[in-house]
Amino acid sequence: MKKIDINKYKVEFMEKFAFEFKEWMSPTIRDYYSLFIKKAHTNKSQLLSWVREYSILKDGRSINVAQKPVQLSPEARELFLHLRAQIGEEVHVGDWLEITQDRIDRFADVTEDHQWLHNDVEKAQKESPFKTTIAHGFLTLSLLPRLTDSVNPEKPLYPSAKMTVNYGLNQVRFPYPVKTGSVVRAHSRLIKVTPIKRGLEIEKEISIEIKNTRRPGCVAVSVVRVYF
Repeated sequence: MKKIDINKYKVEFMEKFAFEFKEWMSPTIRDYYSLFIKKAHTNKSQLLSWVREYSILKDGRSINVAQKPVQLSPEARELFLHLRAQIGEEVHVGDWLEITQDRIDRFADVTEDHQWLHNDVEKAQKESPFKTTIAHGFLTLSLLPRLTDSVNPEKPLYPSAKMTVNYGLNQVRFPYPVKTGSVVRAHSRLIKVTPIKRGLEIEKEISIEIKNTRRPGCVAVSVVRVYF
């Protein structure tokens, strides 16, 4: 029976897929991985310093490339230190906002999503399990900037920044429907802040509370990039 060099196989496997390894992780595991790398950077031990290197493929072969430290401007560094101390904390609770039928209808016109669950009040009262129309999930999601008070020019979240960009969402769920006439507000919890070129990448878990309802209407991880 032919013997297989298991160690050689594992090395070749990791070399082949090292670059994609982090992309396979779930957002939660990726956060733990990032925290591990962050601790490695702090401890500066020889073993953990090795972990701070990552592999890329070149001509079918894996090579190690050391990550270069990000140079932050004084303004970015000040904000980074301030935010780092708040990781895991609720950093904002927004004002209440009523979700009216008019708002739902106007959103349907923009998106061309006129499903009767959202716009046909009489049919919804008779046939919907909710006995009323409900907001589009994407309408609730689109209100995140308004509900988190991040689009108020008189109260910028990061006054020292030159530009703030919505970089995307890591995860979105709609645990409970937002019925017409509901009043909602956002709770924001800071979960991660990462130095990037010319700024910071900030991740927040945003939960949309529905007044007098136990379950949230939306839970999303928002990723914003702030440039200086």
